[in-house]
Amino acid sequence: MGSGKSSVGALVAEREHAAFFDLDQMIEAEAGMPVSEVFARRGEPGFRALESRLLPMVLQPGAVAALGGGATMDDTNWALITERAISVYLEVAIETAWARIGGSAERPLAAGRTREQLQALLETRRPRYEEATHRVDANGDSETVAAEVIRLWSD
Repeated sequence: MGSGKSSVGALVAEREHAAFFDLDQMIEAEAGMPVSEVFARRGEPGFRALESRLLPMVLQPGAVAALGGGATMDDTNWALITERAISVYLEVAIETAWARIGGSAERPLAAGRTREQLQALLETRRPRYEEATHRVDANGDSETVAAEVIRLWSD
């Protein structure tokens, strides 16, 4: 959360003339409601099931996909990601993430949480994130981060 996945992904796709898929947006379209409402009505397990079902649709050759951070935590999802995609960990300092999202009610796993709780969530996920093919400092603006992702993608 707060790493800039959606904005950076859209910029990379635009510049590379590639298709762009935002998994959270696809979940909202499929469910007919915002992610926060999916969490409220179906709970995190219901959200994760929908996320796992839609994941194969976004992992298309040559496409750019923005995945929610929790999508990578499921071992089956991670195996699919590593098989079909080049993954990029947009690494962001907790201070930057907190400044971008705070306790936003629109982000169910951030709603009502403190900075320390968000840090704890990040720490539980970090080992998986660090398994990504590439790691990019995402503390800067989206344009700079997108340029770095494109450079790595082109190598």
